[in-house]
Amino acid sequence: MLDQPINSGDKLDHYRIDGVVAHSAVATIFRAIDLRTDQQVALKVPHSELESDPTFADRFRREEEIGQELNHPGLIKLLADHDRSRPYIVMEWFEGKPLRQVMSEEKFTAERAMRIVISICRALEYIHNHGIVHRDLRPEHILVGAEDHIKLIDFGAAGQAAGRRITFTSISQLTGGSEYISPEELKGKRGDARSDIYAVGIILYEMVTGRKPFPESEPFDRTLSHPVPPREINPAISPQLQEVIYRALEREPRNRYANAHDFARDLEHLDQVGVADRAELWDWKKGRSSQPRKVALYVAMALIPIVIFALLFYFANR
Repeated sequence: MLDQPINSGDKLDHYRIDGVVAHSAVATIFRAIDLRTDQQVALKVPHSELESDPTFADRFRREEEIGQELNHPGLIKLLADHDRSRPYIVMEWFEGKPLRQVMSEEKFTAERAMRIVISICRALEYIHNHGIVHRDLRPEHILVGAEDHIKLIDFGAAGQAAGRRITFTSISQLTGGSEYISPEELKGKRGDARSDIYAVGIILYEMVTGRKPFPESEPFDRTLSHPVPPREINPAISPQLQEVIYRALEREPRNRYANAHDFARDLEHLDQVGVADRAELWDWKKGRSSQPRKVALYVAMALIPIVIFALLFYFANR
């Protein structure tokens, strides 16, 4: 069974596979029925070629251990099952779509975006209070169900706040979620709860503007440039909501929201948020005006070997 593809109707231990829910670079999630209880569940089955990889095995084991320790309505519940013939994770079944899919299909009002982000913050507050940092928050790892009820999923990159260091390099190799990685992680520092807050700030920016704050940029450009102010893209965004987004996206962690509770509180009480006269409101244009010069510099550098080769060829044939 280990090397054979799993298809709908197959049996995996005491689970009957009913279909594929999602594919990723490392695993496939199946909808299944627990034949002992007749309950619907989700099975996360790693690709067979990765099961012998020590780094991946450690990530997969950590995801299962952390998931079974946590119990919150905003988190997908992992179910204990030790009677397995191969590595896989058993999860509660949740009828929902990835936030990424919802964002591609629907336009969000500010009110709806804030409601969803408040729920995300409540789930984060719970895991942070338990000493866990998610470290890979992005729309693909947030499920949205009926009445915008959310579930955070995929704790493979998560770990204890005081645990071993996980750098940008190792995370990106495992997840590819660099667009949501904080500036401090890009510099090789260990992420903490404020790194999760930065990721949620990126998500909130996307939801209310319909754009990513740093489109088509190199990851390290984010440590130097400012995004377009949200109100420049969507004037319906209030100055207070824009201020909340800026506080979540501060480059320096110490200037960011200290915790998810404070982030949610400001979203719940926007009328009490003071609006700062920020440099980000004006400096973002400087970064954009330098882009053509950067492109020209890159083109010139690329042309240098061609010019040298042409000159050598010219003089060699004289």
